Amino acid sequence: MFPQEIAPPIDRLRGLLLPNASLRSLKLDCRRLNESSIDYLLQPGLLELSLRNCFKFSGRLFSEVGARCKHLRSLYVSSIADNRGHLHDVCDLEELLRGCTQLEELILMFDVSIFRRPDFARVWTLASTKLTYLQIGYITQLMVTELLTPTTSPHHQPNHNINIPPPIFPNIHKLSLSVDYISNTMINIISSTLIHLTHLDLRDQPIVEPGLTFDLTDEGLQLLDKHGRLKHLSLIRSQEFNPTFFRRVTDQGILFMADRCTSIEAICLAGFCQVTDTGFKTLLHACKNLYKLKVFNGTRMTDLVFHDMYATSLALTLVSLRCCNLLTNSAVLQLALNTDLNVLDFRDSRNIGDKAVESISKLPKLKTLLLDGTDVSDVGLSYLNKGENSSLVKLSIRGCKRLTCRCISSLFNNGSNRGLRELDLSNLPDLTNAGVLLLVKNRIPLVDLRMRQCPLIGDMAVMALASMTMADGDRWHGSSLRSLDIYNCGGISKLAFQWLKRPYFPGLRWLGVAAAMNHELVESLGLNRPFLHLMTRGEELGTDKWDNLDDIYMHDYEEVDELEQWIFQQDDVDVDDVEDENEV
Repeated sequence: MFPQEIAPPIDRLRGLLLPNASLRSLKLDCRRLNESSIDYLLQPGLLELSLRNCFKFSGRLFSEVGARCKHLRSLYVSSIADNRGHLHDVCDLEELLRGCTQLEELILMFDVSIFRRPDFARVWTLASTKLTYLQIGYITQLMVTELLTPTTSPHHQPNHNINIPPPIFPNIHKLSLSVDYISNTMINIISSTLIHLTHLDLRDQPIVEPGLTFDLTDEGLQLLDKHGRLKHLSLIRSQEFNPTFFRRVTDQGILFMADRCTSIEAICLAGFCQVTDTGFKTLLHACKNLYKLKVFNGTRMTDLVFHDMYATSLALTLVSLRCCNLLTNSAVLQLALNTDLNVLDFRDSRNIGDKAVESISKLPKLKTLLLDGTDVSDVGLSYLNKGENSSLVKLSIRGCKRLTCRCISSLFNNGSNRGLRELDLSNLPDLTNAGVLLLVKNRIPLVDLRMRQCPLIGDMAVMALASMTMADGDRWHGSSLRSLDIYNCGGISKLAFQWLKRPYFPGLRWLGVAAAMNHELVESLGLNRPFLHLMTRGEELGTDKWDNLDDIYMHDYEEVDELEQWIFQQDDVDVDDVEDENEV
């Protein structure tokens, strides 16, 4: 298994991926590879295959996987042919499904409409009956309907003398789809056809406001969970293209859903602008097994939803209430009664302030706290200073306008929060180099540090981070940072780029910086660090367009493994050779 932060070229792989009947798992970032590498990648003994960023591959990759990897149990492919812009033969998909009869997980993170439609539904009848998890990056609701309709052909005339074939996906437990529109029709066919479904994740991104036929209504929610097995439900209306909402869903629809989905353990609702406290409160009281709650754009949700949390038997561990601007500190005080909480997300809920953080600070198991765009001040952050008792691993205070440079001392004085690994200080207009110097002085072993759009952060901050060593005697400069985002920081100049080169920041895999300031400097840095992901157009670090940015995730902060060390040692040798030639 290769570190997925690294995109190795084919010349690094040839010596490692020799024919090997014992190779069982392979995970690669393929942005530097093309179809000429197929012979090295597809080993016959593979059980798990994950290929990210397959921009330079065509649909032929699927037919080759089907022909060569007969025992595959899990397949992940993302961004295939994203740069091609033309349709592909569905025969490639057919060969994959025909050949990989043992598949249990299939994740296709790309737009499957690149396959020609007429035969798309037909080839899925070949899918492994062992398939329990299917995820598709983008598919139209029409294709979903055709795919799950239990008929021999979408154009076949009804005939009672013809035996209808058994439904495809007889054992699907988890289904995750991003579609153009979530509609009642699609909910109905999913709920009716997939009788073992326990996890349903649907996301749409309408370009225009959908009409009644293509939209979700109260009646659609009543069609959910016909077989009573649903545990995890996510219904998201993305506003990526247009500020649209589920305007036809009201409290009545939520009441229908709560009545049907009593076994729900995790729920995510985004874009339900007509749902009020009545609907949300019903969910909390009816779903007694609920431990994860996510609500985005809950424009009519108020503190009253959580007023009598003590009357429920809930043991919430994750709560995300984003862009819920009617919520205040009072709601958080009630939520904090759930002492098992380990993830809290109040991003862009602008009335959450210091009193909320004071109650949050008493949670003994809290690991992730996201407070972007809230009303928190330096005083509020000081409540998180709990000395060695702090459990925080990830903290984001991006865009909290009341914070000053003193927020760093509020967090880290007296040896507090030394377990913090991810810190987002982006878009803080008063954050200065002095704050970063304090981070360095306290030797906080951060893995991910983000300071984008901070006008007062400059070269000195980069130099200080590059010079930092750990208290355990780590001889490497640049500490343990693997991601550093200084995109559009006001004081970054040519000097900072010298400190971003090796040997500084030896573990750095992702760097956000503005290319507009000097294209030559950025190109030079890319040559110096060929395995560094340089994000120069304001992209978020560590993601691609198919990643779910709303997911809350934790990283395993393991040391660099032997394989990763070998790759970078080889890279060091090559660069040293180039430098020697230049000197000659």
